[in-house]
Amino acid sequence: MTLDPVALLTRMLEIPSVSTHEAELARVLAAEMARLGFESFVDEAGNAIGIVGEGPDVALLGHIDTVPGAIPVRIEDGKLYGRGAVDAKGPFAAFICAAARLAVSGTRLPFRLVLIGAVEEEAASSKGARYAAGRYHPVACIIGEPSGWDRITLGYKGRLLVDGVWEQPMSHSAGRETSAAERAVAFWNDVAAHCAAYNQGRERLFDQLLPSLRSIWSQSDGLTERAELTIGVRLPPDVPPETLSSVIAERSHGGVLRFRDLCPAYQAEKNTPLARAFLKGIRAAGGTPGFLLKTGTSDMNIVGPVWGCPILAYGPGDSSLDHTPNEHIVIEEYLRAIEVLEHALRRLEIGG
Repeated sequence: MTLDPVALLTRMLEIPSVSTHEAELARVLAAEMARLGFESFVDEAGNAIGIVGEGPDVALLGHIDTVPGAIPVRIEDGKLYGRGAVDAKGPFAAFICAAARLAVSGTRLPFRLVLIGAVEEEAASSKGARYAAGRYHPVACIIGEPSGWDRITLGYKGRLLVDGVWEQPMSHSAGRETSAAERAVAFWNDVAAHCAAYNQGRERLFDQLLPSLRSIWSQSDGLTERAELTIGVRLPPDVPPETLSSVIAERSHGGVLRFRDLCPAYQAEKNTPLARAFLKGIRAAGGTPGFLLKTGTSDMNIVGPVWGCPILAYGPGDSSLDHTPNEHIVIEEYLRAIEVLEHALRRLEIGG
């Protein structure tokens, strides 16, 4: 069966798949993988699954959901625009194309490829990855996230979100009573100060606590005033989210705090058969490979600790374009990444 990589990705971009609304795209991908000769289906979590080959499993886990925001799908100056082009339909399309090329070539790999187009990664629930984590037991895993065609990602920071609410009777602004809004701001300032103190002497962003004020607002009905905010903190490997939660809870300034999306950081080993295969694959495609540690999170944080196998993230695209109105992928880079994946999978020695 023939497969046009650009046509495949274009079709994927034309199907909206905002988190929790991936069903149509999952059905289309399952049908396309079936056409290519894969065993394929949509699983109970809503993931698009494609399986080809025999032997122990090697998981190619990408996510097919996106953040909101429609971007007209078009090709301009060798770039393919659309929501998800980089994060992360492009990497998963590259998985499909590389696996299809290997299957068509008649190459008998010593393992079975399990392609997982996971749902709800952007919603932070990671529903698809959590379901897959309990269903499969791979000997190696490639996460489909943008790294650039000649780079390999070995780690992602952890995450912690905090929702705070401050509510109190109204007082005159000329009085001495601290307002609810001021208490909320004081809480944010304390968290930011704690992170800044922790970061002293730590030069790499991957090793730092990175706080962000996601939202803040206040209101009054004339009798009661209320302020709310949401804070996010990206965590280094040596700070468990539960530890930071305890520290933050002591700085509430009288607010009611709710902690959610507690996700530890994860960093993979560099010297593994999987990493070596990708180094060879990038060199075979004409590149000079390098390693990355990302300040965001991915499904690697979910499946890495469960599967305990060699793991890395790889995919075409510039991750600085994630979630932006200018999201696009350079077509040449996308095609080069497919070549790298094909080379790497041919060179992967399970147990080597």
